[in-house]
Amino acid sequence: MKVNWPERLWVNSPVRLFVQRQETLFFKKVRDMEAGAQCLEIGCGRGAGIDLIIRAFNPARVDASDIDPAMIRLAARKKRPGGIARVLHIVADAQYLPYPDGCMDAVFNYGILHHLEDWRLGIWEIARVLKRGGGFYFEEIYPSLYANFLFRRLLVHPRENRFQGREYRAALGDVGLKLLPGYKESRFGILGVAVKEGDEDQPGRLGTKEKVSSAG
Repeated sequence: MKVNWPERLWVNSPVRLFVQRQETLFFKKVRDMEAGAQCLEIGCGRGAGIDLIIRAFNPARVDASDIDPAMIRLAARKKRPGGIARVLHIVADAQYLPYPDGCMDAVFNYGILHHLEDWRLGIWEIARVLKRGGGFYFEEIYPSLYANFLFRRLLVHPRENRFQGREYRAALGDVGLKLLPGYKESRFGILGVAVKEGDEDQPGRLGTKEKVSSAG
């Protein structure tokens, strides 16, 4: 789901950039990664997160995806120092990532899953594309923040099949993502890192939507 103009204003604001910077530092503290990794950011927006990921983790490549072509165009125009990392900008739905199984060392999510109509499918796709031992670095918010009396009138989000902390944490475990100690959680959201433990029992792309949907 594309964001509407009030949320687009927020995600492109200096305040939001400051918040993302602090979140990225927290990610690195909880679980650093070796330089040269291949990373994916879902819902990259105008591309602020890409630079933060590059500075913090020094990956060899960052794929920046967003469902909105206008945001991808903005991200692609952003100037970045040469020779640091290869950045690929791609229009893609986080519910159907155009990648083979087990190809990413890390996936970053700065508050995108709650925008998805089928958020469990989004989590399933993240687990699918991660390598065994790969990390899922995430910030997510709960309906008590984005669907309260004030913001539900300003922001556009799916209304059905929403998640609170218990549902979100359970969904991570269902697809083999182990939430690491040190995560931060409140009634408004969660910030943390999860690691893909193993993939022997995780199905590939075929049949994913039916399996995930039935779990909810």
